[in-house]
Amino acid sequence: MNEAALTELVEKIQTTQAEFQTVEVKRSKTKATTRLYDTLSSFSNQDDGGIIVFGLYESEGFSVTGVDDVQALQKSVMEQCNEMEPAVRAVFTTAVIDGKNVVSAEIPPVDITMRPCYYKGKGRVKGSFVRVGDSDQHMTEYEVYSYEAYRKKYQDDIRTIERADISSLDNNKLDDYLRKLKLDKPNLSHLDDETIMSLMSIVNQGKPTITAELLFGLYPQAYFPQLGIIAISVPGDEVGDTDIDGSRFIDNQRIEGTIREMLDGALRFVRNNTKNRTIIDPETGKRSDKTDYPMNSVREAILNALVHRDYSFHTESMPVRLTIFSDRLEIQNPGGLYGRLSLDMLGKIQPDTRNPVLATALEVLGVTENRYSGIPTIRRECKEYGLPDVEFKNERGEFTVCFRKAVNADMLSDDQASDLIQFCKKPRTRKEIAKFLGLSSVTYAMNKYVQPLIDVGKIKLTVPEAPSSRKQMYYSEQ
Repeated sequence: MNEAALTELVEKIQTTQAEFQTVEVKRSKTKATTRLYDTLSSFSNQDDGGIIVFGLYESEGFSVTGVDDVQALQKSVMEQCNEMEPAVRAVFTTAVIDGKNVVSAEIPPVDITMRPCYYKGKGRVKGSFVRVGDSDQHMTEYEVYSYEAYRKKYQDDIRTIERADISSLDNNKLDDYLRKLKLDKPNLSHLDDETIMSLMSIVNQGKPTITAELLFGLYPQAYFPQLGIIAISVPGDEVGDTDIDGSRFIDNQRIEGTIREMLDGALRFVRNNTKNRTIIDPETGKRSDKTDYPMNSVREAILNALVHRDYSFHTESMPVRLTIFSDRLEIQNPGGLYGRLSLDMLGKIQPDTRNPVLATALEVLGVTENRYSGIPTIRRECKEYGLPDVEFKNERGEFTVCFRKAVNADMLSDDQASDLIQFCKKPRTRKEIAKFLGLSSVTYAMNKYVQPLIDVGKIKLTVPEAPSSRKQMYYSEQ
């Protein structure tokens, strides 16, 4: 960062009146506060790193108060950087703004194989932080474990189930798998079944693995009651909305069984709780049915959730969640993106696989291709269906896929939309927008009138990386 870039960043902070996912502001008039450890950790543990800006006073509208002794501040920051594990190497820039010194410290990201970066004085668990919007929060024990699991290549999909034995597996399903596995594999076909099951991690020292139970188990949830799908359909666009009878759920099911059975059950749930329209081709007169969402894409998303979720002991009590709202469908699974994969890489590169044995076995069974084509397929089909781009979220050890219905262009008239966009030339809060629209319900105003404009890019968020931030504001560039 150079002086011009730092000046521009300060202007952005003052305009939006907010800190960001990658920006933290400190007053620090004389020297750096002794409480930088949390921010040093959180910035180091995110892929984009972060920038600490010294010499602004948040409580007075991010006014420039300046840094009196730049050298003393830099020394103070570096002392704290050296107390981190691994040590942080900050890069400093100074700019003179309103006749006062403003200093930035760029905190580079730590390689994923060395995360979490933590304050040595508190230890790995208590000293590790993650950035959430504009705040630093303690990493959970699971988040710390996730980095260790990737670094040490733990394979939780082949953990053995001590309470189970081979009699807990369906012989017909297992025989079908072994038969398909041996096809065109001469090196395997001459081995006995017991040896093959051991080699393929179906059993380990006579005990079935999680993969075995999830694929061939008579009732996998006997050992892991929460390794299923909780599926609900709600009458509004938020959980907790009720219909005219006061009911919170239109439908509510716990879907269990093997992965194939859960996949089939989840697809039935979606079909039963979404609309199915009949379309008549004006030229041929041929009738065809069209669901709210492309079912092949929904299948891919549900299957991905079951295959790539985390199966460690930390998440045994966390089911996959499938929620159908009035305006969208969401699928959430425990376990965020694995390894070096980031949201912008989805569907573009071959990712690390959290559960390689499970994924390979499902390929043998013909349930999945295991060729990393699912995300591109989902994106393409949603576009062909006339739906907004599918949304992927990776937050605090949870991954979410969100399908939205087509944007209703009739929510606001052209004049009303134009007036709202003009009103948002200056960043506005949710309450200011609701008042402008003459509505008492902020949630209703945002969901019904503002979100469609956000979806088409006419209104933007000042803190896009944290949509629910208490400091969130909305603005337009038109």
